[in-house]
This record gives sequence, structure tokens and C-alpha cells, in this order.
Amino acid sequence: MKLSLLVCIGLLAAAASGQPSTQAGAPARNKTINPSTYLWYASPATKWDEALPVGNGRLGAMVFGTVVEERIQLNEDTYWSGGPYSTVVPGGHKFLAEIQRLVFADKNFEAHDLFGRQLMGYPVEQQKYQSFANLHLFMAHGGQAADYRRALDLETGISSVTYTVDGVQYTREVFASAPDQAIVVRLTASRPGALNLTANLRGVRNQTHSNYGTDYFQMDPVGSDGLAVTGKSADYLGIAGKLRYEGRIRASVEGGTVKTRGVEMAIENADAVTLVFVAATNFVNYKDVSADPHQRVEDALRKLAGKSYEALRTAAVSDYKRLFDRAILELPATENSYLSTTERKEKTQTEPDPSLGALVYNFGRYVLISSSRPGTQPANLQGIWNDDMNPWWDSKYTTNINTEMNYWAADSANLSELTEPLFQLIREVSDQGAQVAKEHYGARGWVFHQNTDLWRVAAPMDGPSWGTFTVGGAWLCTHLWEHYQHTRDKEFLRKNLPLMEGSIQFFLDFLVKHPNGKWLVTNPSTSPENFPNGGGNKPFFDQVTGAILQGTQICAGSSIDMQILYDLFGYYLQAAKELGVSSPMVPKVAEARAQLVPPQIGSSGALQEWADDWTSLEKNHRHFSHLYGLYPGRALWDQQTPDLIESIKKVLEERGDGGVGWSRSWKMALWARLGDGNRANKIFKGYLKEQSCAQLFALCGRAMQVDGTLGATAAISEMLVQSHEGFIRLLPALPDEWKSGEFKGVVTRGGFELDFAWAEGKITGLEILSKAGETCRIRVGSSAVVSHQGKTVPTRDAGDGVVEFPTVKGGRYTVR
Repeated sequence: MKLSLLVCIGLLAAAASGQPSTQAGAPARNKTINPSTYLWYASPATKWDEALPVGNGRLGAMVFGTVVEERIQLNEDTYWSGGPYSTVVPGGHKFLAEIQRLVFADKNFEAHDLFGRQLMGYPVEQQKYQSFANLHLFMAHGGQAADYRRALDLETGISSVTYTVDGVQYTREVFASAPDQAIVVRLTASRPGALNLTANLRGVRNQTHSNYGTDYFQMDPVGSDGLAVTGKSADYLGIAGKLRYEGRIRASVEGGTVKTRGVEMAIENADAVTLVFVAATNFVNYKDVSADPHQRVEDALRKLAGKSYEALRTAAVSDYKRLFDRAILELPATENSYLSTTERKEKTQTEPDPSLGALVYNFGRYVLISSSRPGTQPANLQGIWNDDMNPWWDSKYTTNINTEMNYWAADSANLSELTEPLFQLIREVSDQGAQVAKEHYGARGWVFHQNTDLWRVAAPMDGPSWGTFTVGGAWLCTHLWEHYQHTRDKEFLRKNLPLMEGSIQFFLDFLVKHPNGKWLVTNPSTSPENFPNGGGNKPFFDQVTGAILQGTQICAGSSIDMQILYDLFGYYLQAAKELGVSSPMVPKVAEARAQLVPPQIGSSGALQEWADDWTSLEKNHRHFSHLYGLYPGRALWDQQTPDLIESIKKVLEERGDGGVGWSRSWKMALWARLGDGNRANKIFKGYLKEQSCAQLFALCGRAMQVDGTLGATAAISEMLVQSHEGFIRLLPALPDEWKSGEFKGVVTRGGFELDFAWAEGKITGLEILSKAGETCRIRVGSSAVVSHQGKTVPTRDAGDGVVEFPTVKGGRYTVR
């Protein structure tokens, strides 16, 4: 294992302290690891959200590491409830003008009810991501286990379990192979012939709805060395379950025997065992379920035939490292850095462990590599890992923050191609999105709201308070621009410009004049999931949800709507300029952008969340929707004044540093944009203590979600390097505890890949790879010397410590 200088220094310091090395069977320090890339535990997982994840983008597994009965929970990313369907309700646009009139007349409850009756999609809810199967391994060794350890090595993507029973050391390795499209399980023992176990591949049914659920499955043996589970998806919300699936386990034993007994597989007296799991559904795309899952499984197993475990492992690790090794963050290791991950999380609250911040950053990259690959589905609320047939919020794609947060770090973390599934989702959702624009709003273009599922429905859902979020698709389109900014790939921009134009076309039709005669606003609108204390709001019974709500969220021209559109319109104008596009849409977009509601500072001194000077009914609301324009957007940054910055800080202070996992990750990024690394680090520690799982997945209250995990990766990156101002800024929000470190492979806007190191808060080394040949602008001080291939490169002083210099594509530049 390759260790950096920082880790080696930590190892020497630990050795000098006189502490004993890791003692078998006792939670202690493991001095042989790189604490920035290694998670380990001294006991098995006791519940699902303590298990260790592996994934190849399509197949996922959660490994419990239990000694006597191992459970490996399995997922396939296209196994959802239902089948192709539409939520478009024809003719709803006939009622839009009346809804808008009611909103402008402050008759918000009447507008809410009319929207619920006429513009909501139907079904009102959407489909659910499902658990696929569970592999159970019943070990026959008995006895009390000692020397137990389970681990996840981020440098290889391999989860492992080791323990000793009666003098025999047992080892398991589990990984997900992208090249071979399989989950691979390897069992070995230190004594020949010591492996005796029974395997069982179990299907999953919706126990909550078992009295009327239709998610049937069947378990069968396959020859003497295989097990299969086959089944269908559940009918849900009146939508027939159209998915069919098959999963198979095939065993290869060395030095022993394998046979099937009914739906069990018995392995006896083996030296080593390799189990491969493959799975498929009949899903082709969101409109087509005509594939043959059995043939897909047979094809996958045929490709695996004859491959040794070593060959499978080498191919999987090589493919994984091709992505993971592009970027790495390392922060100083302390004595506590070598404790188990659980202990590190506890102790970092009072004893700084900077390396834990690097582990969280690197784990986020691991999660994205494992849950989003070209050709797969995008990472959903839980990535690709789910053991519940009724997961929280259906484990869908929630686009009023969560799906976007999943991909905030993708480009900067040097994983640009992993955004492809997200961009494919945008293309697909624009299909029903165009129908919704026409039928629900009488508009051209396409629109998408706050949720979708495997079937890419686009109409308002959940209820009027949530469903009036019309800028979900617009927000997703800003990711197209950010991807271009990091890659400078003009062909990508040209290809996707029509998507941006379609979203913008909808809003050019949908925006209406505010009664003040000055502004263009969205109407109806909402600020996600937040009930305003204004407009006569009060508790009422909502006919759509059948529940008593705090009030209605319906409004006109919420701040997040205005900021997202300000950004998207601006990005489009810049894209048209850079591509040389001449379109009659360009002046219309510029004119509309100038009339959007500007940032408003309320009577309390805080930035307004709504066009009206209202406050929030919930004091510490989890969303920071009206700060979108600070991060991840730029609408507030571009329009900043000292007073505006103070009004933003007031919002952050009012809502506090607590909240659910993804909310804390967002707060970290917001404070990083404001240059306060210590505040971001304080929030980070609270996130680790209160809203993260044992294996560093984020929590949303009690539910595991990956948004906060990936959001934390983005926020940590933002603390160390920023590029939204038109130049690169290093260490813009460095916490006092992170005095030294190394960041390699991070990518900035302009297509620059950076390797840099710092000590005592000062840059000690910087190398820049120009991936696009753009002019580089970086704040390093006017005395900086830039060289390329041993020759000094002329620089220009751009003021305020920023220097700029020309680059060539593929050139590496050293800055002193």
C-alpha cells in the first residue's frame, strides 16, 4: 500500500509515542493502514445501515460481516415497483390563470385547492426503489471468534472480514466488478479443508403489504453449484408491476465439494470458495421493458466462465483504481487516526483528527464511483443500496436539493464521466416534461418538478405545497453548464444546449408580471418544503394528502426560483456566445433575466426566502433554498454587496448548525463560500456525531441517504479550493486544525487539474495540468513564478494577488 509523506510522519509519531500496536481481539490502533482511505471496525454490523457498501454502478451490496450467519444484502438499480406510466393530466392549463389570480390576490388556500384538483399529476405519488435479494452464508465452524476485524479499503474498493475460530483464521473479501458485472465473494481459511458452509439466496417481499402485495418471487437450485431467485415487481398506485428479474449465485470451490439441497447450497471441506452473483431485469429504458432477464443472466455467467478469482479481482481493482486514483486528499494523521472508524468519529469531537476529514472526502468519491457509472441509473436518495421495500421517500430522485447534491462534487473530484447517468435522466425526463408543460401549463418547452423515478414522470407530485416547485428541471440544467465549465468540452455543450433551451422556453412562457409591474415571477411557486409565516397562513386540511398541514407553501416568485432562473438564463447567454449561436431566444432571455426579482433583504436584516417579507414558520428549517445563489449557484455571489453578505450570514445564524445530514453538508459549503473554515469544520463534526452512519453514509433524520455523504465531499473540496470567481483560490476556508495537507487531482473550472500541498496554512507546492488549454487565473501573489517544461512562462498581474498565464492543452505547470 502506497503511503504519503503525511501518513508516514503520522506512523513515526505513533511509534514514538510508545503505544502498543493493534492487539488481536481488542479495539486498538491499526498502524499499518492509511487512515485517509481505510475504514475498519472491531465488530460486525448489527443493523443494515452499519454494513459496508460495495457497488459497480448497477449492482450494489451491503456486507454485514457477521461471523456465524453472514448476510450480504443485494440491489440492482433498475428493480423498482410498477412499470412504464404517465402522470400527465390533460387540460390542467385551463385553470392556470385562475390559480395565478388567486395567488396574487393572497387567496393562497383557494389557489392551493384548485391546483390540487386540476394541476397535480396522477397518480399523485410515484414508484419505489426495491431491495433485490439477500445472500445468507451459514458457517459451520462454531466456536467463539477472536481477532475480529471488518474493513473497507477505499484504495481497492474491497470489503473484508477476518477472524479466528479454534486457531483457524477465516477471511472473506467482497467486491463489485464493473468489468464483469458481478458481485464477487471470496472465502478462505488458513487450514486446508476448513471451510464448511451453507448458502441461501433469498428473495424479498413487501412484508408491510404482504396481504395484497404482488411482488412475488421464487427460489430454485441451478445444477449442483448454483442458486437462483426470480420474480416480478409489485403493482403500486394502480400501476402494474411490469418488471421481471433474475439473480443467480454460482460457486467455485477449491479442495472441497459443492452440492445443492433444495434451495440451499452446501459446501464442505473446501480450502477456498468463490461465489459470483449476477442479476438482471427486463428493463430497457423508461418506456420499454422487453428484455429477457434470464438471457441477460446467462450471458453474464458465460462471460465469467473459466475466470479465476485472481483474474476477477485484478480486473475489478484495476477498473476501480482508474477512477479512484485520479484524486486523493490527505490530511495529518494523529494517534487517534489509527483507531476504528467508530471510535474516530467519537473522539474527533474533542481531539482533532484531521485525517478523518480526508477519509470522508475520499469515501464520497468511493460512493459515487460505486453508484453512478456510464450506462447505469443515476445515484438515487440511497445511491444504489436499499434493503426496504418501502424505503424512506421511496428512495427516488428528489430534485429540490438531494439529486443535485449527489453530483455537486463529480466534476471537481475528477469523476466527470460519472455525471453521464444524471444527464441521461435530464434527457429522459424532458419527454414527459414537454407533455406536462403543454397540458398543465399551456407552455412550450419542458418542465420538471421535485421528484421522479425509474419511469421518468415529470408532473407535480406529493401535493400542491411540494408540487409547485417548477424549477427542478432548470436546476438540473445548471449541472450541464457546470460540467462544461470543468471540462470545457464544447461538443458536450453544443449537444445539450437544446435541453437548456427547452427548459428556458417553458419559463419564457410561464413567467408572469408581478402586480408591482416591475418583476417577472413564477406563479404558482414554492420555497421547498418550508411553510411561510405570512399571507394569512394557518393550519388547514389538505384534500390531496388527506392530512392537516401547517399551512400552504404556495406563493409567487420564491427566491430560489428567481436565483435558479437568473443562473440558468445567464449560463445560456454565455453558452450561446461561446458557441456562436444566433437565436431569437437570446434577446428574450436577456430581457427576462433583467426583470427577475432581485435579492431582497427583509425587515429583520435577513435575506428573504420569498418575494414578500415573510419569515419561516419553522425556526431551524433544514432547507437553505434562498441561499442557492451562494452555493451551489452564483446568483447571490454575482449580485453581492456588503449588506447582502450580512443578510446571508444572518440566515445561517438564525437556522443554526444542526439539522439532517444533507442540510449540514450544505451549511458546510455555504460557510466555505463565505471563507469561514472553522465554522464549516464545527458543522462537520456535528454531522459526524449526529447525522452519519457507522460507515460514513449520511443520515436524513433516521434514514440513510447518500446526498449528505456526497455533499460533504463537495463541501470539503470547497474549503480547500474554489474557482467560481473567474480565478482559482487555494485554501479559501482552511480550518485551523487542518494546518497541513496534500490535495491531488482536484479539478477546477477552466479545466485545470491541481496537485498542491500546504504546511502551517501556506502553500508549499503547486502543479497544474491544463486539460483544455485555457488561460489560467490563480490567486497566488504577484511574485509567483510559473514554469513549463523547464522554461519560465510569462505571467500577467491581474490585480488582487491574481496572476494569469497562457497554457497549452496537456501541459503541466509548476508554480513557485
